[in-house]
Amino acid sequence: MAAVLAPPGTGAVTPPRPAPRRTGTTRRRRALGWFALLAGPNVALLVLFVYKPLVESFYLSTMQWNLGSPVARFVGLGNYVEWFTADSTAQVLTTTAVFTVVTVGGALALGLGLALLLDRRLPGRGLARTVAFAPYVLSGYAVGILWLFIFDPRYGLMATVLGWFGATSPQWYTAEPWPLVMIVVVYLWKNLGYVALIYLAGLQGVPQDLRDAAALDGATPARTLRSVVLPLLAPTSFFLLVTMMLASLQSFDVIKAMTQGGPLGSTTTLMYQIYQEGFVNGRAGYASAGATILFVLLLAVTAVQMRHLERKVHYA
Repeated sequence: MAAVLAPPGTGAVTPPRPAPRRTGTTRRRRALGWFALLAGPNVALLVLFVYKPLVESFYLSTMQWNLGSPVARFVGLGNYVEWFTADSTAQVLTTTAVFTVVTVGGALALGLGLALLLDRRLPGRGLARTVAFAPYVLSGYAVGILWLFIFDPRYGLMATVLGWFGATSPQWYTAEPWPLVMIVVVYLWKNLGYVALIYLAGLQGVPQDLRDAAALDGATPARTLRSVVLPLLAPTSFFLLVTMMLASLQSFDVIKAMTQGGPLGSTTTLMYQIYQEGFVNGRAGYASAGATILFVLLLAVTAVQMRHLERKVHYA
């Protein structure tokens, strides 16, 4: 920019004005625009297909409405009162808790053991990893139908194997607690490969130098696992704990295929009860109340895990 001359006789020259600088507000607006452009479609889909149905489900839980009926009657918290005072609620919550604790704990323990085995340099290791992960990508309903034949107390593979040792097959379909044991076994078999794969990825990130240093100090493999490997796998374990617990609480397909909640409700979890009340009994309002309770339960479990357990996780 050209300099501006002072009035004659003063001999001074006015310095040029500096070019205007871009302010922080402009940069923030541009960043907000890029965020809206890139994340906007995803946020819109979440609002349309997740949060909007969630709000509608909560509204529906305050209504007494049967599927197909043109009339719905407002009952307020009546569906919630009925659910908490129902005779079946205690059994449903107990079954849900037992199924979740056993499947999550069993998957983490067995998955870690399988990952440690697949981490070794063994012949056919790549094929073994593929075979271990394959059940996870199969349809849960198809897996349940397949295992129904395996557990058949008369002609199934399980009965044949038990017969080799002189034992008789339990009545997997009708005698408690075997139906619940049956679906737990199938659920573990289906998801074991996923847990092992995630743990295997975590094991690949454990520095070999630390293992070698522990070996030089005289640590046994068990001590190295306990003092070196497991602490470094804490973030992986925390991730699996959260995701597997959420998945177990929402498990449906295996139960639907194998027991349909029976016998006498012994395998009816909260998720399956929601389906039963909504799509079999046609009580959409009551089922929506159960769905809202399940959502609050999932939210509470996740919040407790994030608040208390994550403090004990050390990220590298």
